[in-house]
Order: sequence, then structure tokens, then C-alpha cells
Amino acid sequence: QVQLVESGGGLVQPGRSHRLSCRSTSAFNSMSWYRQTPGKQRELVARITGKTDTYYADSVKGRFTISRDDIMNEVHLLINNVKPEDTAMYTCFAMIVNYGPHGGRGIQVTVSS
Repeated sequence: QVQLVESGGGLVQPGRSHRLSCRSTSAFNSMSWYRQTPGKQRELVARITGKTDTYYADSVKGRFTISRDDIMNEVHLLINNVKPEDTAMYTCFAMIVNYGPHGGRGIQVTVSS
């Protein structure tokens, strides 16, 4: 059974850097991070396909960096200069090799001083 497990959620102070991680139990071709706040549509914030093909939403470009560790089947999302508007539920989704799309349960990130 394929599982995606996110980590790194919690309370973060504005201006700091913070890293989210998503670990898959199986190899994947691409992984995406989405975020959602109550009353708003879910937003794709970053995606990594293959080794280095990355996509960032305009709203996070320049502050978010997505990277992957294929030894650990893990993707990291580094958020620099964290802002209150980064407060959201963050969820990872991956295209798992031989199994198709799978998603994690999501983790809450709250930015507050």
C-alpha cells in the first residue's frame, strides 16, 4: 500500500525559514505541494517532475524551493521569509510509479508571532 506522509507542520514565526517534507513509501515520478485555507480554493504552490523540472505558483516564486531526495523517496519544500499568508493546510500529491496519483493527509502550517 502506497503512503505519503507529510512532516514539518506547526507554528512558525514570520520571517523565518521553514521546511516541509513528504515521504513516499514508493518511488514517484513527480510530487506536488498544494495548500488550502478555509473558504479558498486549493492552490498548487510547487511541483517537481523528474530530477530538476520545477514549477512554482507566482504567489510563492522566489521564496519557495522544492527539492527531492530519491534515496529516501522524499520531497522537501523550503519556505523562506515565511509570511502570515503562508498559513494553510499543506498537502502533498505524487504520481507513484506503477500506482498512479496518491495524496497525503495534509499538515497545518500556522504563521504567527
